[in-house]
Amino acid sequence: MADTPDQKKSDHRSERKRRLLPPPAWWPLPACALLGLAAGGAYGVLKAPEYAATSYVVAVPNETTEPATALGFAQAYGRIATSSSTLAYAQPRAGISAERLRTQVRAETSPDSPMIAITGTSKSPSEAADVANAVADALSLSSNQAAKNTGVQLLLFNQAVAPSDPASPSAAISGAVGLCAGGLLGGLWLLARPARPARRKQGTDGPAVEEYASLPAQGEHTETKEKESVR
Repeated sequence: MADTPDQKKSDHRSERKRRLLPPPAWWPLPACALLGLAAGGAYGVLKAPEYAATSYVVAVPNETTEPATALGFAQAYGRIATSSSTLAYAQPRAGISAERLRTQVRAETSPDSPMIAITGTSKSPSEAADVANAVADALSLSSNQAAKNTGVQLLLFNQAVAPSDPASPSAAISGAVGLCAGGLLGGLWLLARPARPARRKQGTDGPAVEEYASLPAQGEHTETKEKESVR
């Protein structure tokens, strides 16, 4: 039996209502995760790889100096490894300006070892190694000038070599980090946003109000009973 025009209209209305339904409440979670994945992957692809090379310098005490003194001087020399005076010594060998050299080198020390790690970073592997070695040599030269007074001298323990792999994350890792960050932001959005009001089904309010209105009030019901008892 063919559908009547009224049935076709009702089917068309119901289909239109289904199309106009709002998205689910959890839509920010996958949306933010996909945006984070796309942003992280694009960052990993577009950003040039960065290389890092590390040179190690060790503080060695002389015969009359205690090892604890060498450890303390290693901490002090680690703080001045990126100072202006040390970078001025290192700048000719590094082949770059002192301002740029300051942004491409960092020094790290250990509280348990008189070792200083000097790391150079650059978009070129050979330049990263040159930066680390230049600063390490400059630090050793400047500190050894005061070795007679301090009783501690710095020796080059390990020279930096040009790395073969970049230190910056790949596109896959950047995408994974972006995916996690986006999912976290989406979850926080779901927790922080106000609760959506509950939807009421069509046609439930009218009959309920009419039925409630048709019921007699409590006082009227009591008066009616009293009148019936008097009769």
